[in-house]
Amino acid sequence: MRILRLLAALAALSLATAASGAEIPLATLSAYLNGLTTAETTFRQINPDGTSSSGKVIIERPGRMRFEYAKPDKTLVLASAGSVAIFDAKSNQPPEQYPLAKTPLSLILGAKIDLTSAQMVVGHREEGGLTLVTAQDPAHPEYGQLELGFSADPVALRQWVVTDANGAQTIVLLGNLKVGGSYPPAIFSITGETEARLRKR
Repeated sequence: MRILRLLAALAALSLATAASGAEIPLATLSAYLNGLTTAETTFRQINPDGTSSSGKVIIERPGRMRFEYAKPDKTLVLASAGSVAIFDAKSNQPPEQYPLAKTPLSLILGAKIDLTSAQMVVGHREEGGLTLVTAQDPAHPEYGQLELGFSADPVALRQWVVTDANGAQTIVLLGNLKVGGSYPPAIFSITGETEARLRKR
């Protein structure tokens, strides 16, 4: 499913692992995510066929994200006003849109994240030095899964792996996360981006 593949592009500081041990409690992971207000970094996405792409992601919690693929892809994913929109640079059609609450992004962008009660969370384990939290749409598990990997001491998001309906996996690696920045609301605006693209036609 295309939305799952593109959402893979939101997170992972690196694939580096920490020392093995017990999984980090979901309450601790929730506190970490709730304390993350703004963040910006570059990313590299590894696709199922072995190809890769890169770009930049900006997060402003709650509810906002801007995910830009670099050339030649130039895809843009925006989250704001309760929706996620995917802009295809090769298409003249309006963006594909999905309710934010029905995507795994709600686990990152929600105003108050509580992984202990999130219905999307279906797995929580330690493996290879990482605490892995697996999420899926409870109404449509056939759409695939999103797996977040966290290291400990200090707690940090390390990887985001999306498995689609066919079992293919997409991995995203991010550079050093810059937190605490300030961003104009317009860069997250789905309506504004749509209107700007219409003016360019």
